[in-house]
Amino acid sequence: MEAVLYICHGSRVKEASDQAITFIKECMKESSYPIQEYSFLELSEPSIEEGFKACVAKGATTIYAVPVLLLTAAHAKVDIPEVLDELVKEFPAIQLHYGRPIGVHEKMAEIVAHKVKQSQSYKAKDALVLLVGRGSSDPDVKRDLREIGDMVESSLNGIKVEDCYLTAASPSFEDALLAANQSSYENIIVIPYLLFTGILMNTMKKTINSLSNAEKKYELCSYLGYHPFISSILKDRIKEAAEADKYVPING
Repeated sequence: MEAVLYICHGSRVKEASDQAITFIKECMKESSYPIQEYSFLELSEPSIEEGFKACVAKGATTIYAVPVLLLTAAHAKVDIPEVLDELVKEFPAIQLHYGRPIGVHEKMAEIVAHKVKQSQSYKAKDALVLLVGRGSSDPDVKRDLREIGDMVESSLNGIKVEDCYLTAASPSFEDALLAANQSSYENIIVIPYLLFTGILMNTMKKTINSLSNAEKKYELCSYLGYHPFISSILKDRIKEAAEADKYVPING
């Protein structure tokens, strides 16, 4: 029997974990697989191990594990596979397939562009969009978010879109705000490229408050949240995983 295991990041903020669970339950409605479980890499429950074992307990013989992550970085490349490696050893009879994160996709650019167009500052001729990612030391993250930013910019009739990061990559969100303060742009639209609320959203609010310039108008938009487009992408990622070769542990 086939099963889908959705793997979210996790958060210390209960509201963020609750949002993730609600998000996944909406995605589950779009899938026909008989067994579907959600799990978290860290900070929230159930863990990946618990989600995997729940699939097995319900009779799963094949599991499609899909990371519910916006971009491909160490969590998708290393941290999640390390957990899956141990589970493959513990359950050698289970056929495991590992999918891709959401990644670069035109529908993600459409979601961001829609948020910009819904902002109060969109029609201003002197607007600048800051697309703010979580950040990672993995260069693929910066490359991918920049690609999404370029796709968004091409759909916004000349509005500039600049990417920046909350941690581990440059330019930092703080540096991007300082640069915006020194620029000719009067309207700064901040788009958090985050799936859910959490500590990082609070950090962004505090940073804007501390670095804001009275001559500028700052508009912090909401995080991405659930969107049918994202559900559709995850459905594609599950299909890809089902068609891919059986998972091979990263440590052999």
